[in-house]
Amino acid sequence: MNIQGFSSNMYGWAERWKRDGKKPEWEELFQACAEAGLDAVEIDADTEKLKIARSYGLAVSASYIGLPLHVPFNDLEVEQSVLPFAERLAAAEGSDLLLNADPINWKHVIAKSEDQFKQQGENLFRISELVAPMGLKVCLHNHAADNHNALGDLRSVIQYADHSVGLCVDTSWAHVSGCNPIEWVNTYPDRIHAFHLRNQQGNVPSEDLLEGDINFSALMASAASIHYNGWLALELWHPESIQPCRTMGEDVQRSINYLRSFLT
Repeated sequence: MNIQGFSSNMYGWAERWKRDGKKPEWEELFQACAEAGLDAVEIDADTEKLKIARSYGLAVSASYIGLPLHVPFNDLEVEQSVLPFAERLAAAEGSDLLLNADPINWKHVIAKSEDQFKQQGENLFRISELVAPMGLKVCLHNHAADNHNALGDLRSVIQYADHSVGLCVDTSWAHVSGCNPIEWVNTYPDRIHAFHLRNQQGNVPSEDLLEGDINFSALMASAASIHYNGWLALELWHPESIQPCRTMGEDVQRSINYLRSFLT
């Protein structure tokens, strides 16, 4: 498996900084990312953040945007909500535009209808058409924690979107929703464009990738079997429900070394 390198979403880093009583400053965060062995970060690549990231030798792998993809396309106002992010990502030489299908109500999640899942697929394809000339790939990031919406979001890509739209497989949210992320990789090999990697102990995030319910040896074997050649992006998260023994940097470094053991 010839990957682009190791990247990370920054949400978990920022949350851990806050938990440790520190203000999450980009300079300090990116320095810690580089020291942990990361090659890239997932950010909105504005001028300031991009300059700091590059000063620590970090590339930009992806940008992440949450959207109510179930609404009519014109209601998304992509000229303001998507295209500026995409333009900055392309200018930073990133590759993956990760779109999250936001729920109808974050606090009280509602089951989406099949028409709404179909609308999501159509919207994903239209956005993909708009950003393809920038050299960007559109991927749907699965975030639904319930099985109905998780499988519906999957159908948004597999059944209702053009082949140009891929999946960013978030291992932890797939597991929490009762799905098997390894099965997704094996079943839809040509749609796997990106990963967000986190392990789980049931519904509780694991501190790093080494322990938990998800078999990362099998996941990496499946990724290798489909000749995956994108980024391996970590999304470690240390909420109040766990008591981490190590720093975020230490856990990221342990997780990268763990993944490397499967690549060799």
